[in-house]
Amino acid sequence: MSKLAIFKELYCFLKVRKKWWLAPIIIMLLLLGALIFFTQSSAVAPFIYTLF
Repeated sequence: MSKLAIFKELYCFLKVRKKWWLAPIIIMLLLLGALIFFTQSSAVAPFIYTLF
């Protein structure tokens, strides 16, 4: 199963079950994960840690 298939299945779940309130939560978790991933070994990391 590819990674894109997971997102497609998640979208179909949200569409069929009408669970649209989950979409903002999932988006924020993905953005937070991306922020953590990209700042682990970067020069921007000390500045990001001061925000939290």
